[in-house]
Amino acid sequence: MAWRRFGRNRLAVVGAVVLLLLVAACYGSLGYSLARPPTGSPRYEEQHLEQTLSAATTSFPFGTDQLGRNLLARMALGGAISLAIGLSSAAISVFIGTTVGVVAGYVGGRTDALLMRAVDTLYGLPYILLVILLRVAVVGRVTQWLQGVVAKPESWANVLVLLVGIGGVSWLTMARVIRGQVLSLRDQPFVEAARAIGLNHGAIIVRHLLPNLAGIIIVYATLTVPQAILQESFLSFLGLGVANPLPSWGNLASDAVAALNPVKIHWMLVIWPLAALSVTLLCLNFVGDGLRDALDPKSR
Repeated sequence: MAWRRFGRNRLAVVGAVVLLLLVAACYGSLGYSLARPPTGSPRYEEQHLEQTLSAATTSFPFGTDQLGRNLLARMALGGAISLAIGLSSAAISVFIGTTVGVVAGYVGGRTDALLMRAVDTLYGLPYILLVILLRVAVVGRVTQWLQGVVAKPESWANVLVLLVGIGGVSWLTMARVIRGQVLSLRDQPFVEAARAIGLNHGAIIVRHLLPNLAGIIIVYATLTVPQAILQESFLSFLGLGVANPLPSWGNLASDAVAALNPVKIHWMLVIWPLAALSVTLLCLNFVGDGLRDALDPKSR
């Protein structure tokens, strides 16, 4: 029934199709976008010494950036990184928010008061400050762990710390929403019947509460992904997120702004990353709205 409701929402279906195509393009081209010619080879010299900032050509459909790099390959790799950060941050946010909300709502009493006061305290702190503090405190240690495991360990350490930081501050609203739903469900007759037949608290939560919360969790997850992608892009634009040479849609736009000048304006450097970011956020919001309507238990 929910699938039929979702299928009748044309904007949601179009958003899902476009989003799947975008994800397939970004991750399907990783083998090409991650490929780098060896230093000192004729191809390397040709790409890095003879190429300059240029508009779209047959070899480079999106043009090249100020260092002569293929902007299409940079866009694909940046999209893969931005989407990975958004999806991973949303998963962390949903897990923490659901756990805190269920425990606070089901247990109640002092536990509920303590957890909600912690949520209120975190609400009062700017998330940018928390991400910056986490980055300063943890990036160096993560970089040491990644030494010899991946190339450019410091850049990948920034990505890992960024997704954990965004996910670690995005669960607050989720916790409040889940707590409110659990408070309304824990006194329902089916929960009382489960207690009467001797089910323990874990079984009640897993068998009865979580299935009734599944629709809310799924919808919130689809709405958290665009928020996480937007936060990553904003931080990368400010130079606090994904660091060069790894691209993301945010730092590609930041690099494009630095390349603009009144003598010759290369608009393609700005248009492509912003267009990809806008289309992705729009599609995710369409899918989230469609899932919310399809999974609404009060909908006819």
